[in-house]
Amino acid sequence: MTIRCGWAGSDPFYIRYHDEEWGVPLRNDDDALFERICLEGAQAGLSWITVLRKRENYRQAFDNFDPAVVAKYDDTKIAELLQNPGIIRNRLKINSTINNAQKFLTLQDELGSFSDYLWGFVNGKTIHNHWHTLSEIPPETDLSRKLSKDLKKRGFKFVGATMCYAMMQACGLVNDHIVTCFRHAELQSPPIEK
Repeated sequence: MTIRCGWAGSDPFYIRYHDEEWGVPLRNDDDALFERICLEGAQAGLSWITVLRKRENYRQAFDNFDPAVVAKYDDTKIAELLQNPGIIRNRLKINSTINNAQKFLTLQDELGSFSDYLWGFVNGKTIHNHWHTLSEIPPETDLSRKLSKDLKKRGFKFVGATMCYAMMQACGLVNDHIVTCFRHAELQSPPIEK
């Protein structure tokens, strides 16, 4: 019997996300990282499964999360997005996605790569935690607070410390699969002590 993190439950979307994506190091793909920022921001105050089920709709609505395109969205496009039932129609979240696209491009211009920027917070290596239960996993850490503070300083929106930690988990900066989950061992190479 395959043992997974309890949050994966029995929903096929969650199981596929857990087994194939969550915690897998995402490097050198700035567009994919931009998508993660957008989706994590859209999730604020909602369950992740809500966003996960709408992910393909988001990709269509937001031009496959191309930051150069999203950064140029105007009032007409915003009005169109607010009428789109396939996404979460929240004006603040839509506006933050556009803002974040602009800030993302600025950061790329300054530093060359969002991936390098993000992975710099963990010295380029995944932090492998060794949690035995889901209740041990923190909602945020000193590192996610540091990332959040820096992103906010750069003008990003919807990038609180909890959202940043969720993104760090999703993008493999930290391995927060519980130790009994089959993915924990698969993703270790080599562990970094906390």
